[in-house]
Amino acid sequence: MSINKVILIGRLGADPEIRYTLDGRPVATFRIATNEVRIRNGEKEILTEWHRIVAFGRLAEICGEYLSKGSQVYIEGRLRTRKFEDRQGIQRYITEIVANTLQILGKKSQTDLESKEVSPEPTSKSFVEEKNLEEIEDSLLDEEDIPF
Repeated sequence: MSINKVILIGRLGADPEIRYTLDGRPVATFRIATNEVRIRNGEKEILTEWHRIVAFGRLAEICGEYLSKGSQVYIEGRLRTRKFEDRQGIQRYITEIVANTLQILGKKSQTDLESKEVSPEPTSKSFVEEKNLEEIEDSLLDEEDIPF
């Protein structure tokens, strides 16, 4: 038995990017920052770690509709490492979190609400991806892209 589960709370560094697979399924990608505070020699030091998040299907649409730079989110998902070839022909690896649960934390500012014409939410909104992620991912990757 094995477990592959990630839980993060962080803020988006930029607006989500929404793309579509060849069969029209939405895919959202964005990065969130998490912070860790350390005390060294009596001085407070903040360490920031950046995480690449990928969401599929309806969850991707929700990310595009409700999230923006600076949004604070709770993410549950799993780690995935992919291999790809860059423009210079060099093989590279990327590790990302495939989200299956998203909860928007806090309220949106009034300007965000007016610009997107969304009614105010009380404190948070939670979304869970219900579709089979394996089926969606299979349409995005060739077997040669899998590093194992």
